[in-house]
Amino acid sequence: MNQFLRHIAVAAALVFPCFAAAEAHAGIEACGNIDVEASAECEVLVDDACIAKCEPVNFTASCAAKLEAQCGGMCSVDASAECTGSCVADCSGPCEVDPGAFECEGECSANCSGSCDAECSASANQAECHASCEASCSASCEGSCEGTPPSATCDTKCEASCEGQCSAEANIDCQISCQAEGYATCKGDLEGGCKVRCEDPEGALFCDGQYVDHGGNLEECIAALNAILAVKVDASGSASCADSSCEAEGQVSCSCRAGAEPHPGLPLLLVAAVGLIRRRRRA
Repeated sequence: MNQFLRHIAVAAALVFPCFAAAEAHAGIEACGNIDVEASAECEVLVDDACIAKCEPVNFTASCAAKLEAQCGGMCSVDASAECTGSCVADCSGPCEVDPGAFECEGECSANCSGSCDAECSASANQAECHASCEASCSASCEGSCEGTPPSATCDTKCEASCEGQCSAEANIDCQISCQAEGYATCKGDLEGGCKVRCEDPEGALFCDGQYVDHGGNLEECIAALNAILAVKVDASGSASCADSSCEAEGQVSCSCRAGAEPHPGLPLLLVAAVGLIRRRRRA
């Protein structure tokens, strides 16, 4: 396939997931279980701009997700009854104010994440420590709250939320220590894979500068992110025409927000890019 067609294929693959229904929540598992903030900005990069980001500092979040799972067997301390009981008591009041808006996993993660600053304040590598702590909170809360519907009672929601929070807090020290031993190896393994994805027409995905190791499921990962947060996806390429061969030049971008209607100009933007390239080719 000519280079300009490859770029158009990439652009189309990145634009059209923006039209997926917000309800089609594939889950963060499609993104390698990486922990992503609700306000994160995500982009797909290719070629040199992409390879430049394949640095160890940008693999911290993906490694934390992988290492949390690996350390799970070693870090399995049960939540204390004292922690859970106290947590449920504190949780019940706010939940009763607006039960429909109270979300088990969100409450669990927010409260658990609040412990990470204190846990990592004296760490020599706070970025890795925070990533490990956040990954532990996310995994524990997801596991505990799984199957707890929005219609559940406050007692049910609070019990599940607190079980996840207290379990994560009981294992945070172990997780941080265990994960610290694996970051160097993990980052080394990811560097090669990151560069390979950068050279692929689909490119590599980064959220807030952090490489997302989605396991080859780029479209699924983007759809999952679009379902839960505001995502900005950019695809760009540039080149020139010579003799009978022509390479693409242009940029296609889209901004997706959960529940938002797609911008009516996006399909026209893609068509215009194709038309521009065709005119250049005839010239």
